Amino acid sequence: MAGPAFGALGASFTVARGMQAVCLISIIGMTANFIAELVASDQSPPQVLIGTLSVTCIAVLYITISYILYFDSLLPFLVSTGLDSAILIAVIVVAVTVGKPLSYLDCAALPSSGATSSFLDSVGVNMSKVNYWVWAGASKTTCYEMKAIWGLSIALCILFAFSGVISVCLWRRQMVFAPAKDVEDN
Repeated sequence: MAGPAFGALGASFTVARGMQAVCLISIIGMTANFIAELVASDQSPPQVLIGTLSVTCIAVLYITISYILYFDSLLPFLVSTGLDSAILIAVIVVAVTVGKPLSYLDCAALPSSGATSSFLDSVGVNMSKVNYWVWAGASKTTCYEMKAIWGLSIALCILFAFSGVISVCLWRRQMVFAPAKDVEDN
């Protein structure tokens, strides 16, 4: 079962899609775990985390469908470039909104032991509205988990920009090497 013959550009596209899938699935798992901890503490999850989960789920669906179309040589590369750019914008928004408050957290200074749920219950009792960065500061593990989500979001920005450029190059290559169409059907 051979894939499309696009050479180094095709291989780069495949590697980029694979790395995007790994990053996105990791973000989905960590975000879902963080939301589960919040819900277990009777707190509503912040909109930032719901948005992160939504963007990453849509992106996983998109990269899966686009790679299947690519593998069957049915992917319209110009459309793929536009969609990669749209997802790039969404991932930039995620990286900025998640990362802005997290950049001030020092995970190494947090305690190694202790239950996150105990801290969260205490915060919930003492504060009327709790922001997610307060929850991220509950323990080293939770802090590193949120920073990993932020870091993977930054990596996705680079990967979607890269795959968008590759899509343009593949589209250009397809136009240059496409067989000439016969207008008269001879």
